[in-house]
Amino acid sequence: MQRMCQMTKATTRAASDLTHERNWRNWMAFLVFGFALIAASGTRAQEETVKSHGYSFFGDLKYGPDYTHFDYVNPDAPKGGEISIATLGTFDSMNPYSRKGRGGALSTVMYESLLGEGVNVATPADVYAEYYCLLCESLEYDVDKNWVIFYMRPEARFSDGTPVTAHDVAFSQQLILEQGLRSYADAVSKRIQDIEVIDDHTIKYSFTPGISRRSLIEVVGGMSVWSKKWYEETGARLDESRLETSPGSGAYMIEEIDVNRRITYKRNPDYWGADLPFNKGRNNFDRIRIEYFGDENSAFEAFKAGEYTFRNEGNSRQWAKAYDFPKVQNGHIVKKELPDGAPPTPNGIIFNLGREVLKDKRVREAVSLGFNFEWTNESLQYGLFKPRASFNQDTPLMATGTPQGAELAFLQSLGDLVPPDMLTEEARIPHTSSASRLLDRRNLRKAMSLLDEAGWAVGDDGKRRNAAGQPLRLTFLLNSAGSATLSAVIENFMSNLQGMGIEAVLEKVDASQYTARERDRDYDLVFDSYIPFLSTGGGLQQVYGSEASEYSVFNPAGLASPLVDEIIEASQRATTKEDTDVTLIALDRALRHELFMIPVWYNDAHWVAYYDQYEHPDVIPSYGLGYLDFWWYNQDKAQALRAAGALR
Repeated sequence: MQRMCQMTKATTRAASDLTHERNWRNWMAFLVFGFALIAASGTRAQEETVKSHGYSFFGDLKYGPDYTHFDYVNPDAPKGGEISIATLGTFDSMNPYSRKGRGGALSTVMYESLLGEGVNVATPADVYAEYYCLLCESLEYDVDKNWVIFYMRPEARFSDGTPVTAHDVAFSQQLILEQGLRSYADAVSKRIQDIEVIDDHTIKYSFTPGISRRSLIEVVGGMSVWSKKWYEETGARLDESRLETSPGSGAYMIEEIDVNRRITYKRNPDYWGADLPFNKGRNNFDRIRIEYFGDENSAFEAFKAGEYTFRNEGNSRQWAKAYDFPKVQNGHIVKKELPDGAPPTPNGIIFNLGREVLKDKRVREAVSLGFNFEWTNESLQYGLFKPRASFNQDTPLMATGTPQGAELAFLQSLGDLVPPDMLTEEARIPHTSSASRLLDRRNLRKAMSLLDEAGWAVGDDGKRRNAAGQPLRLTFLLNSAGSATLSAVIENFMSNLQGMGIEAVLEKVDASQYTARERDRDYDLVFDSYIPFLSTGGGLQQVYGSEASEYSVFNPAGLASPLVDEIIEASQRATTKEDTDVTLIALDRALRHELFMIPVWYNDAHWVAYYDQYEHPDVIPSYGLGYLDFWWYNQDKAQALRAAGALR
């Protein structure tokens, strides 16, 4: 679910009850037909298999078996140099697979999977939901996807020189099921019936009967592979915080760890997969260095001084006002916007639905009216953002208007699970506010009425209390290491809540406390994000489903909706891309209707600033900026910067 694609929009709305009935019957006929296809294909599966160099659910791959490199890379990119970036906060572990400790940045970069990924970017980055062999050279599966066999590359090696075998793959899968993040382990363990090591370089997964075949092959194929030998010799556990790491098979390995200050990764000079078509034009830097800073201001000043060399800017104030220093003016630092073709991250103010007071949608509606995007954008963000409404913003899978055509028929087929107003009202979009003043009086009146209706009356002191005399109190958890702009946004939002009579408390805590409290959902409100979805699969259940809602680290609101669950299940039962699209449009509509997040803003471009020693392909792929993955270092430009004193 990291990769994005484009799909068809919902069709036009039916005009009468007769049309609604016909659409409902058509949808049910589609389901019956789909299940018939599944039953029929079961008999073919004994005879027909697919063997391929890559995988997609519908079998369509952009790159053929003799591809030489991905289209967007520079296959002749030189190797060398260093790229350095900044991150905020602290770290005390290099094990990101545990809830314990705070994992270091890029601490998964050393590890590879059967179906490959890139350095902090989906690979390939120009297509969505296509996966290509890396540790494997091919895979084979029956047409019903009841099982898959991976044929591994015998030449694959860990950084300590030991071979990567099917035994390591099976061990890694079992390790994460037994000791990994609970939400992931619970979801995957129910889907894998058996793991069989056929020989040293061949492994077979058999999947549980009677479940959707969506996301099974790519999930097991995308699992990180660790050294069984190292874990057995050291006795290390996956659920512990530790700085020691097992050897990986990837292009990069750890060179230096200075806790809470920096992490440096170096390219493995003996990397086994350097010449694979999958890696051509990629992994170009000799070193990737991450510098840690306590706050955004110190990080930016360090960039100006040349302590690190690349910024993927996210602070609108800095982008608008702070890049007027001499190194930008004289061209030593490049500042540019690059196109971003992926749906924006659905971030915003998250409600903790486990809090009793926030279970009332009227309260959430009133609180959401306290956010003034227009004033925030003009006064604090220099008008650089657009308001976000959808979990699939600006894609064909964004729900618009009222349900129509196939989407309406599908929603009607779900019966009483669908609130009547979802069928007749337009997809939820954020309210508008006055840009001229922070507290929009029109929205304030609506909010006050909703809170009155919900039983939170205003007392003589202007504070809202329920019938038992308890105050309406909401705490907002904020990472103190974050940007000053975000802090100002939240402070003004809290001010508006206080204007409604809500006892709104902002709790700024350091990065380590923030991580621990967020994992424990110790907040009423928090600024966080979910994921967009341009395809379906088991990952949707981990993020948006009810099953793991009480503890999933991917579901900060604790959303648990029978309607959302059923739509996700239906998306996984769909047998064509077109029918899948219908369910995902409906899912976007349902998630927005649930109102577990106040959507904020988005940017449809990458804001980057870097010392003029890096180069990138002319065309940036739709689904990844890839500055750590397929950009490269220009030695001549780097020497010129040093000669000019711009860099040490």
